[in-house]
Amino acid sequence: MATRILAILRKEFRSLLRDPRMRFVILGLPVLQTLIFGYAVTLDVRHVRLAVVDRDGTPASRALVARFTGSACFDAVAHPADETAARALLDAGEVSALLQINAGFAEGLRAGRAMPVQLAVDGADSNTARFVLNYAAQIAAAANAALAGETIRRRFGPAAAPGGIDPRPRVWFNPDLESRNYYVPGIIAMLVMLVGLMLTSMAIVREKETGTIEQIMVTPIRPVEFILGKCAPFAVVGLIDTALVSAVGLFWFDIPFRGSFALLLLGTALFLLGTLGIGLFISTVSRTQQQAMMTTFFFFFPAMLFSGFIFPISSMPEPFQWLSLADPLRHFLVIIRGVFLKGVGAEVLWPELAALLGMGAAVMAFAVSRFRKTL
Repeated sequence: MATRILAILRKEFRSLLRDPRMRFVILGLPVLQTLIFGYAVTLDVRHVRLAVVDRDGTPASRALVARFTGSACFDAVAHPADETAARALLDAGEVSALLQINAGFAEGLRAGRAMPVQLAVDGADSNTARFVLNYAAQIAAAANAALAGETIRRRFGPAAAPGGIDPRPRVWFNPDLESRNYYVPGIIAMLVMLVGLMLTSMAIVREKETGTIEQIMVTPIRPVEFILGKCAPFAVVGLIDTALVSAVGLFWFDIPFRGSFALLLLGTALFLLGTLGIGLFISTVSRTQQQAMMTTFFFFFPAMLFSGFIFPISSMPEPFQWLSLADPLRHFLVIIRGVFLKGVGAEVLWPELAALLGMGAAVMAFAVSRFRKTL
């Protein structure tokens, strides 16, 4: 049995590594995609293009504008003369937000009145608009607190200070609230899954198209030996890709790594067990490589959507939350983010490890049962 499996292993490694372009696809492309996606996939909203219409032109109005532009959230790129010109900039997409301060702003503040300030936001991208409004609310709250303190000191003397609540939040695991720290480990999981699915889904169907499957059928090799020989090289490639893209995340994007690398490898191996089993099942039921590729993408995109990588699982309808439990990518995302960001161990992640083991064993057994040594 070992001799027959080793023969398949040597054949598969030769097929993978003899073509320089294939070597780049399985080793270089995941690194390149991690670099690209690591910069592209982020929810941090910075440097929002802001148009400012300041009809008051007083130190108070300029101080408010400075609060907006002094942060990393807003950049004042235009100062249109009137509201019509400002709306034209917003309609053309040249700015994403419009700040308008009417005349009499400073006078009203001195009189102790609450002066309205308009912030118009481009809501075509609802997620960005939500962040912009949140940033603006924080800036307005800080300005109100400063005005309240100034009013109290003016009335009761320089030593007076306003009372109130002093919140001191503490953020665990991601103190800077960088969305890249959350998404880059997810990108690693997605790339490992995609590479594993693409390679294994082509494995058997390629043999069918080239005509070498008939030669395999007349050999004494058993289906389980053939499947193991097919899977082992792709499992090695998957582990190597995991190490490569994890190194990019650690040393290029400075993603924190607080857990055990051995636990990460264990979780990756169990995840690859299910991923490779699904890919081999796709390969056994497909007749051409085009069918295998289309079926792979038909499986991959729902798996990505149900994994919680883009949309929180808690916001999905309850039936879909239960359905997501059958998604191996969901469980692996919990493992990889727990290892990278939280530093938790197997005593916390054992439900996800057990789920990956169960799904991987079931899918691999099903793939073996689907392979027949007959045409």
